[in-house]
Amino acid sequence: MELREGTTTVNDVELAHLEVGDGPLAICLHGFPDSAWTWRHLLPALADAGYRAVAPFLRGYAPSAVPADGRYQTAALGLDACGLHEALGGDDDAVLIGHDWGAMAAYVAASHEPQRWRRVVTMAVPPAAAVAQGLTSYDQLRRSWYMFFFQHPLADVVVGLDDLAFIDRLWADWSPGYDAGEDLPRVKDALRDPANLAAALGYYRATLSGVGVDPALDEAQQAGNELPPQPTLYLHGRDDGCMGVEVAEAARPLLEARPGSRMEVVDGTGHFLHLEAPEVVGRLVLGFLAESPAGSSAG
Repeated sequence: MELREGTTTVNDVELAHLEVGDGPLAICLHGFPDSAWTWRHLLPALADAGYRAVAPFLRGYAPSAVPADGRYQTAALGLDACGLHEALGGDDDAVLIGHDWGAMAAYVAASHEPQRWRRVVTMAVPPAAAVAQGLTSYDQLRRSWYMFFFQHPLADVVVGLDDLAFIDRLWADWSPGYDAGEDLPRVKDALRDPANLAAALGYYRATLSGVGVDPALDEAQQAGNELPPQPTLYLHGRDDGCMGVEVAEAARPLLEARPGSRMEVVDGTGHFLHLEAPEVVGRLVLGFLAESPAGSSAG
């Protein structure tokens, strides 16, 4: 099934996107270092299940525009998702899927404008309460070293060296044993221009150093700290080298306390679990989206 390419202007930023299918809207949000092509397996599966599946290149990731407002906080990303829902004619049957930064954007969008979304699926970065617990551990701090390095101006130079070889190493560390030869060229296309790379690093600088954080987005930003009110499925790779599975496990009791929500660990996968085991992840996602509001499979 061929993916169509398009553009939509949202919150004064032109966002490029991939799209396939017709039906209720399913928005898929990528993370770092990645692009909308990360959803190359799931988008057609969603379309086959009756969705209009749309994956934007997040603000600052080519071919989307580098935003003039310089806002890269998770609230801005979440509001972009809500803006896409509006611009693309979504209704209350829409679903939201996010990986890595896309997961954090999904938490904002789902909690800040819950009427837009029926169900939520996130991967690789658990809800904020679980992350907050995990970042106090030595093991996770060691995995997260790159986040602190990205605060330094030297990162703009180092990450871009040797055709972004830094990104090759991150993928290898985060998803051990996965051959990313089909993915990395497209990731690098999205980040090769220094302006796009600076934008991607800006996500980390907004989060840890408050660079470019807009007080006008405080309400949406705070919403991202809450669990989505919709039924939510959280997926995590057992061998994730970026966010340890023990950190993710802190989200399990939080989700299980919410009717219809749960967590699944996918064995034999790392950070990019949706690429490493597309059939398994696709089956989990589509099964969850097909469940009735009570949490049992729809007949």
